[in-house]
Amino acid sequence: MSVNQTDPMIGRLIDDRYQVRSRIARGGMATVYLATDLRLERRVAIKIMHGHLADDASFKERFIQEARSAARLAHPNVVNVFDQGQDDDSAYLVMEYLPGITLRELLQDHKVLTAEQAMDIMEAVLAGLAAAHRAGIVHRDLKPENVLLADDGRIKIGDFGLARAATANTATGAALLGTIAYLSPELVTRGIADTRSDIYALGIMLFEMLTGEQPYKGEQPMQIAYQHANDTVPAPSTTNPSVPVELDELVLWATARDPEHRPRDARALLDQLLDVQRALADPSGPPVGRTMVLPSATATAVLPDSGSGTGASTGETQILPKARHRTGPIGPETDSNADRLRTAAARRHRRGAAWLVIVVVLALLVGGVGWWFGSGPGAQAEVPDVSGQDPAAAAAQLIQAGFEVDSENRSDFSPVVPAGQVTATDPDASSRLQKGSTVTMVVSQGPRQLEVPQVVGGSIDDARQALSDFSVRDPSQQFDEKAEGTVLGIAGVGADGNAVDLSGGGQYGEQQPIDLTVSLGPVPDVVGQTVEQAQATLQSVELAGVESGREYSGTIDAGSVIRSEPQVDGPVRPGDTLNLVVSDGPAPITVPDVTGKTIDEATAELQGLGLRVAYDACRNFTCAFYDWEASLPVTATDPGAGGIAYAGSTVALSYRVE
Repeated sequence: MSVNQTDPMIGRLIDDRYQVRSRIARGGMATVYLATDLRLERRVAIKIMHGHLADDASFKERFIQEARSAARLAHPNVVNVFDQGQDDDSAYLVMEYLPGITLRELLQDHKVLTAEQAMDIMEAVLAGLAAAHRAGIVHRDLKPENVLLADDGRIKIGDFGLARAATANTATGAALLGTIAYLSPELVTRGIADTRSDIYALGIMLFEMLTGEQPYKGEQPMQIAYQHANDTVPAPSTTNPSVPVELDELVLWATARDPEHRPRDARALLDQLLDVQRALADPSGPPVGRTMVLPSATATAVLPDSGSGTGASTGETQILPKARHRTGPIGPETDSNADRLRTAAARRHRRGAAWLVIVVVLALLVGGVGWWFGSGPGAQAEVPDVSGQDPAAAAAQLIQAGFEVDSENRSDFSPVVPAGQVTATDPDASSRLQKGSTVTMVVSQGPRQLEVPQVVGGSIDDARQALSDFSVRDPSQQFDEKAEGTVLGIAGVGADGNAVDLSGGGQYGEQQPIDLTVSLGPVPDVVGQTVEQAQATLQSVELAGVESGREYSGTIDAGSVIRSEPQVDGPVRPGDTLNLVVSDGPAPITVPDVTGKTIDEATAELQGLGLRVAYDACRNFTCAFYDWEASLPVTATDPGAGGIAYAGSTVALSYRVE
């Protein structure tokens, strides 16, 4: 996993719950990050509004509206929204994490899709959008960037950031939102959008999937907007001749300039797409999207094909001949008024009986459908969240919810779910499925084991970068002779919860917590400072100092600190208290009685006590002939015997020449 070191959000804990891991994408309103929900122990995508928009009330309201709109939807083809909130100045939105690519990336790689591929993608998108339209929500920003293609084959619509309630048309004023290449004519000209505006955007997307390009091009956005408002989208087959005529008609229907000529919503377009799929899969079946002209006794009646859903005539017209009137003589019985009345009455009776049968059958069908989808096998239920449970308990909860459990579990590495517990389900939790559907459990193998790099002795910044595959927590700091910012140690957390020394490297789980110990530099030197000065110096680095004792010192002035010592064994950390030993000045010394001893003997004794000795040189001429210092006795001292002197002070000797 790559980490952008320049992004301040990386590593941040949002709302004491969501640990931001890496950046996924950046948009106009927000940036999307991969994060871990520490409470539920699952990966999520978290969308965080750009900081410069936080003070803009309209942008903030639109961002919050996305959460409210999307949270109302529960459909397998719509990205699930789990949470929304604000942490400090950051408004955020929590969604399901869907690893994969966008439709835009697929088009960039493959340019043109086959008709089957395009229809498969459109079917999933229309199914999700139909749920939104049914809930009264208009997406307003449909484009390939907002269609997500998961690695496991799921297709979902995301980013309802511009969605508005569709209960009434909404004018945006001068600021048209969305991407200009997919804006409907009514949005360009009047700033009004409803469900049919989404249909227009899907028609442009289908054109792009079938041809590899958008129908309108221009150097300036206004040139493209003008074409949307005034031109008619061409048939895709004019660019790609292999496109079937049925898909041509579908694109032209969806991109009609007049909203009244488009499908009323995604459900109508989805029904027609399914008819087109069936027709292309079985060319021998009845034509799709063609007007059928049925015979009538008096005129030719033109009726729309039931699959089109619009009543508009497109494609070829099949005209059947009018029914011929019966000719020849009319017998007396048929010419009788009474007979004609009896015949009419019988006909009405048969019609009444037929209608009664139809009503009964319809009632039975409605009741059966209601039972099927209400409490029968066709009823839908929400897949419960069983992550963090052992497989047996999770299977029991899924069965209780009405689902079948796949006998073969899948396994996957998980940095947050312990090995042997369920980390996810397929389909995801909160998906709505028919009861009886099979759900596969994904069981955690624990975190993937990775090699821990050597970081001790290096800087903290280099260590963070080298350990990007792990969860580096705030480092602990201590004073040390090594330079400030140097990594002194690295430790992980073992299965028993105790620290594991990783200074020598080794294997450790991906995204598992890493604790670093970092140097703050040496403890400040306070020797020679007064107690007040020493305490202030230590307080500046979050240490405390207390006077703990006094000692004599011949080198440190009285009242100044001789040394500082930790109160407890071990490294010194911020918040610790140091003992300050203060000087009482030089130690007092009682001068001994050295009278009667030779000068050399007295000197040696006094110097041994830390005193200095002074005496006058012998000027008697006889002193030149012998060692007078080793022979002449001391007669007196200053200070005298019993007096007080201090280490380093001088005692004067007096002697007598005999």
